[in-house]
Amino acid sequence: MHTETERCLRAVQSKDARFDGWFFTAVRTTGIYCRPSCPVVAPKPQNMTFLPSAAACQQAGYRACKRCRPDATPGSPEWNHRADLVARAMRLIGDGIVDREGVPGLAARLGYSTRQVERQLQAELGAGPLALARSQRAQTARLLIETTALPMAEIAFAAGFASIRTFNDTVREVFALTPGELRTRASGRLAESAPGVLSLRLPFRKPLNPDNLFGHLAATAVPGIEEWRDGAYRRTLRLPYGHGVVALTPGPDHIACRLSLTDQRDLTVAISRCRRMLDLDADPVAIDAQLSTDELLAPLVAKVPGRRVPRTVDEAEFAIRAVLGQQVSTAAARTHAGRLVEAYGERIDDPEGGLTHLFPDPEALAGIDPETLAMPRTRRTTLLTLIGQLAEGTLQLGPECDWDEARARLGALPGFGPWTIEVIAMRALGDPDAFLPGDLGVRKAAEGLGLPSTPAALTARAAAWRPWRAYAVQHLWATDTHPINFLPA
Repeated sequence: MHTETERCLRAVQSKDARFDGWFFTAVRTTGIYCRPSCPVVAPKPQNMTFLPSAAACQQAGYRACKRCRPDATPGSPEWNHRADLVARAMRLIGDGIVDREGVPGLAARLGYSTRQVERQLQAELGAGPLALARSQRAQTARLLIETTALPMAEIAFAAGFASIRTFNDTVREVFALTPGELRTRASGRLAESAPGVLSLRLPFRKPLNPDNLFGHLAATAVPGIEEWRDGAYRRTLRLPYGHGVVALTPGPDHIACRLSLTDQRDLTVAISRCRRMLDLDADPVAIDAQLSTDELLAPLVAKVPGRRVPRTVDEAEFAIRAVLGQQVSTAAARTHAGRLVEAYGERIDDPEGGLTHLFPDPEALAGIDPETLAMPRTRRTTLLTLIGQLAEGTLQLGPECDWDEARARLGALPGFGPWTIEVIAMRALGDPDAFLPGDLGVRKAAEGLGLPSTPAALTARAAAWRPWRAYAVQHLWATDTHPINFLPA
């Protein structure tokens, strides 16, 4: 979008927050860059240039605006509905792969050469993977500086910097303030937190309807790893360097996030995964506008705009839970998953609630005795085959996977029909166009609205909803009185 000068100018002059994260405004005369909705008086058009990423701005020598804090915007919604090389690379960078495995590790996961990855990112985002990762480290550092009392040396390494000197230089260059000055500016705004707990705000594009989003997560919560407590959805997180517990509370203009981590280096990854689970980088205005072109779907969208797709923090976990939920009720699926957690999950401490375990990873489940599974023999075979392929690494469901290729690999496994494949594509892989025409709830809703109710006819009608059919499913499900559609009391 940054190449559409007239459109960018209109967004900046109207201070339209919908475009925050889509592009950044760099001001030649001041040397700063802003989000489109920056509240200051808009610069003269001839003094503005538009860049596609914060990393591109920083690489061009601009520093972040102290007023609008462009580093705190929601991420670009482009990475939500695309599965090409650049989108997959951005999801992996957000998950901290460059910090942990370097650019060669990023390229290996994508199946391309480092040169090809760097060339495509540079062409589209104006910055290579190292610059994008550096920008992310700067954002993490600022977050830790402003919201914790951690010593600066600990913050430097927690944010992923190789040395304190690099940390100091980067913060000064990006924010035009020293780390100490950033903390001083934030000292009057810091919220009180328990020792070891980080209190953050996760921004999103308005509108956001929390009912089906948090209702679904709470209604399907597996005992031991998830719970709804004091108005917050809480769950355990398995992370690269350790584990954590997160509490997420919906608010009118942000999601309140309380994080407890065993290793602060996991902060960036934990935030990225929570944002992905809550679908916070979506563009609800574009989605709702497309779905509203259907005269039968339009009243549902108008009544409750801003629905999100509830996703997951762990793709392998969700795939296993999807198989456990085949042809059984929500309560039965929770019971099956809870038994696995109790038997094979790693125990943790949770001083603030009732969480007890991490969900077992595929390696821990690989030696499971099939006779201990209280389910039909065919479903046991399905589950054990899935676990085996995930444990061996022959099936990849992470941020780097190609959605169509993942569907094909899942479809080759025994017991994987269209419903299981598409629900994994929707909630684990994050494909916004995943569709469940054979789902009982979808078919009942379609029939009640006067839409075609047979899978083939409904799929044909839903072609007009593309590429946002996963969001249409949320509106169709919401016509029922199932607990997934309502915030718990």
